[in-house]
Amino acid sequence: MLIHLKSDLYKIAIRMKKNILPLLIAIITIVITFPAQSQVITKYGDNVSTLDGIMKAYYGVVTVKKGEKVSYERDSLLHIANARVGAGYTDKQGKQQFSYMTLKEYHKLADPSLSKNGFDEREIARRVEKFGSIYHVWSTYESRNTADGPVTERGINSIELFNDGTRFWILAWFYDGERKDNPIPAEYLK
Repeated sequence: MLIHLKSDLYKIAIRMKKNILPLLIAIITIVITFPAQSQVITKYGDNVSTLDGIMKAYYGVVTVKKGEKVSYERDSLLHIANARVGAGYTDKQGKQQFSYMTLKEYHKLADPSLSKNGFDEREIARRVEKFGSIYHVWSTYESRNTADGPVTERGINSIELFNDGTRFWILAWFYDGERKDNPIPAEYLK
């Protein structure tokens, strides 16, 4: 009886080896065919494969010390071609206005002042809405001239993004600053 048991165990072991080999081949094929999604990093080190990564880069690109230059090229790698940007503001007559331009036009207007005075902008709160591959981010910010300086402005950036399956692209952004007649609502400070 012991001999029959050993013989049966041997037959079972042989069958298992025959079944395990195809299973191992299938697992190896899956791992090679479907590699884990890799991160997309721009040449400036910005991780644009995650929402947190592109938002960090969005603020990082305009944060410069006094005398440093803002990199239009770095910023353009975050945006789709021909992205539009803008700002809401109140003119001298108290009328609401909106400035709308290309990313390149924005840099031509803003970069000299940012470099001359220094600029440090940080996200202090975020609300995200998503449908499919499109994202809308309400990003509340604080601005300073230096990292440890007093807050010179607060407001909300409205940022539209697209995720192509491997990375995020900024389609457009617009902002409006906080004023006495335009305080930031409490829900945008959480």
